Amino acid sequence: MRVLRWLLVLVLVAAGGLYVLARPNPLSAAAVANLTGDTARGEQVFWAAGCASCHMAPQAKGEAQLVLSGGQRFPSDFGTFVAPNISQDPDHGIGAWSVLDLANALTRGVSPKGEHYYPALPYASYAKMQMQDVADLHAFLKTLPADPTPSQPHELGFPFNIRDTIGVWKLLFLTRDWALPGNLTPTAARGRYIAEALAHCGECHTPRNLLGAMDRTRWLGGAPNPSGQGRIPNITPGKLGWSAGDIVQYLTTGFTPEYDSVGGHMAHVVENMARLPEGDRVAVAEYLLALPTVE
Repeated sequence: MRVLRWLLVLVLVAAGGLYVLARPNPLSAAAVANLTGDTARGEQVFWAAGCASCHMAPQAKGEAQLVLSGGQRFPSDFGTFVAPNISQDPDHGIGAWSVLDLANALTRGVSPKGEHYYPALPYASYAKMQMQDVADLHAFLKTLPADPTPSQPHELGFPFNIRDTIGVWKLLFLTRDWALPGNLTPTAARGRYIAEALAHCGECHTPRNLLGAMDRTRWLGGAPNPSGQGRIPNITPGKLGWSAGDIVQYLTTGFTPEYDSVGGHMAHVVENMARLPEGDRVAVAEYLLALPTVE
């Protein structure tokens, strides 16, 4: 009996320790202190990060894509996630958010109420964002319209609807380490920042483990399409087979070297990339060609 009591004590202590470690871990105010956002730079961050692609209303076109009322549905193995309203409405959107609130959401996956966000918000990638970019993005978002459409709840079954479990997921998988480590040329380093952090390319092009985290040993090696239709391609050098010029052309026009045109969600990615300076697309190309090939 004494052994059982001690085992129970150890289990309770371990559970308590895990609970403490898995609690939301927001940034301190010092992380964004004295930062002033620039709207012009923030617009570039906005397009690179693909904010409108996920948070515009379903089927929105043209200027309506800047009304970030949410509602798009994203199926997964864990249920269907519904993009929330991130417009400037202070009640139903994020109009009342500070720079710190935005930084916590994007880089820590923590809401202003101190709750875990699901990693459908790609903070596993945004975690590498520079705080100045967050401040610039916040400044640009302030220029966009407000919309009172209420956010819709995610459609998740048990146990995935328990947000506290996300804390354990973060302990296991949330990191600021680069998928392609080491010193790169300044151009390739810029491409790494865009591809791994802002544009979160790995979120679609990297296969995932049983817990839904990106398998960094097969970085950008292709993955099943969450919609169940086909595969998202392997874009490592030996499999993609494109030159730097081919990649830049594709990210500018949406045409492959074989004159096929981009489709699906990737069409939004190309639209976003085409809005960036050409040097950024060149940087992404140099980064992609520096990756190891995933067979």
